Amino acid sequence: MRKLRTLAIVGALALVLAGCSDDDDDFTTVIIQTLSDQQADGDIGFTPSPPPDGTYTISQADITKSLLFGIDPEDPDGTEFRAFLDFPLDGSNGGGGVPLGAEILSADIVVWVNSVDLASEVQTLLDLVSFPIDTGLSFTYFNSKSLARRTPFNFSPEDITEFVRIDVTSLMAEAQRLPLPDLQLRFLLDFTEAAGWVELYDGDDPYYAPLLTVEYR
Repeated sequence: MRKLRTLAIVGALALVLAGCSDDDDDFTTVIIQTLSDQQADGDIGFTPSPPPDGTYTISQADITKSLLFGIDPEDPDGTEFRAFLDFPLDGSNGGGGVPLGAEILSADIVVWVNSVDLASEVQTLLDLVSFPIDTGLSFTYFNSKSLARRTPFNFSPEDITEFVRIDVTSLMAEAQRLPLPDLQLRFLLDFTEAAGWVELYDGDDPYYAPLLTVEYR
């Protein structure tokens, strides 16, 4: 994992693999890495009081240096947080770019987990969403429409102070199909299971910052 993080610090990783298919046509596979845009990343908290509409709290990662999602078991108000990540796909944040129309072979993100608060596992959903980076997050994106089928996975207490890799191949492929200039993701609880609370690192150290790796051709 350290190799991946080091490559992200110096910029995009581009590995070109040339070969021939059965009909002698050349093909090229490219692998890029790019960090999330910390100034666009953030989380939104919803507290179901006062009724009837409740209240929303928006925090930007460039200020808090972390992202929260889930429900804190010790919060008497039952505030639910959802976390948002933005990965520019044009290379504008110093990482590699993915041209529109590329065939996505694989994609994953790697996040560093600061803390997990649950006895066993935090059942999590990952959405492909779209939100403006110029005006920032607003409360409307807490429940905005998911643009692709949700990807389920789990966080566990064993992930604390560890890197966690999450497969986002289908979400990246859909972002290309739409097409979207950024891969924008939303973390939220899967309420078919027990609630939990997760804090992800999104600070100034690029070694621990959220990282997207894409292989395409």
